[in-house]
Amino acid sequence: MKFTKYSLAALALATVFSTVQAKSLLITNATVQTATAQGVLSKASVLVDDGKIVAINPSNQVTADEVIDAQGKILTPGFIAVMNNLGLVEVSAVSSSRDASDKKAKITFDASLAFNPLSTAIAYTRKGGITRSVVSPNGGEDLFKGQTFVVDLTGKFNSVLQANTAVVAAVGAERKGSRAMALQKLFNTFEDAEKKLAKAKKEKASKAKGKLAKKEKKAKAAAEPKRDEKIINAVLAGKKPLLVYADRATDILALIKLKKRFNLDLVILDAGDAELVAKQLVAANVPVVIDAMRDLPGSFDSLHVSLKTAANLINAGVKVAFFNQDTHNIYQLRFDAGNAVANGVSKQAALAAVTSNIADIFHLNAGEIAKGQAADLVLWSADPFELSSHVEKMWIAGDEYSTQARQDKLRNRYLKKSALPTAYSK
Repeated sequence: MKFTKYSLAALALATVFSTVQAKSLLITNATVQTATAQGVLSKASVLVDDGKIVAINPSNQVTADEVIDAQGKILTPGFIAVMNNLGLVEVSAVSSSRDASDKKAKITFDASLAFNPLSTAIAYTRKGGITRSVVSPNGGEDLFKGQTFVVDLTGKFNSVLQANTAVVAAVGAERKGSRAMALQKLFNTFEDAEKKLAKAKKEKASKAKGKLAKKEKKAKAAAEPKRDEKIINAVLAGKKPLLVYADRATDILALIKLKKRFNLDLVILDAGDAELVAKQLVAANVPVVIDAMRDLPGSFDSLHVSLKTAANLINAGVKVAFFNQDTHNIYQLRFDAGNAVANGVSKQAALAAVTSNIADIFHLNAGEIAKGQAADLVLWSADPFELSSHVEKMWIAGDEYSTQARQDKLRNRYLKKSALPTAYSK
């Protein structure tokens, strides 16, 4: 077929038009758990267009391409998983299917390059009402493990939404050597970077306007920051959060000191003994990301952890988010939150710990049912924190996705009636 310039223009116009005219959605008669200050809205409506929430309880005259009557059921923001290896590992026992670690990995380690959106763990994770994930590398021998990246759980090849979003580090007990070395390296790294930036700023201010001399140009090129220095500079500038695994109270206090000294966007991960320094965490505005099911010491660094830790931290005023780092069972995040509720956390606080608090800590445009937020929504059969409930419908950026996983397909295959022996199928 021969295309004229007019037919090509028409084709281009049609493509643009189809892109602009995204499918709109109206969910009515829902019990909307907003994960915002609005709390729970009864018999509410949510209007979605072009992948975003455009109105809560819009006027009666509003129309949409698709209308869903929720029949009073619970609608929540999509849950957000964090600090896992989703899409970086298929079978944990098979080393060739693991891409989250490398012995030589440093702060520049970008594991998003290895992300597999077709991993069978992704569809299974959706069954838990999870629509996004902040994926983290495990790194290597270095203090810095690499950088996180953000994905949606659509299973599409373009599901990596943001790469290199936050720097991951770890401090604590060492099998060989002292924990002091890691803490000292953290302080030294940021102090050296701060001095270098100050020196560069001073030199820039002292130079006269106009073209630089040839030697000055060479000196400027030599002073160009290296890749790792650029990342550290971004953390110093507050453009990237610093996520640090730390359990012992003294380590957490040292990290709070680091935050104050360099004005960092600091997040404490694991935080086994955080309850002992809750007041200091609140005063320094440092959030924690914890495993709500952690109830036994994993080492001498976490002797005070219990199932009450989440409630005690929240009651003390600490911003708390939950994570489940078992990549093949992130699905259970909602059950972890449910157990937190059973141990003193309010349902609204538990919901925030898997939605809005995570979005706030990791700077995501998601995690709330509010105007302008990404339309990541989940309609539940009943209370999402109850074992017997399940996802009835799920939308990611306004598009509906199935929760059928490999496990469901296997079940259907092996329960299929056949003349062949059990476990066979035609």
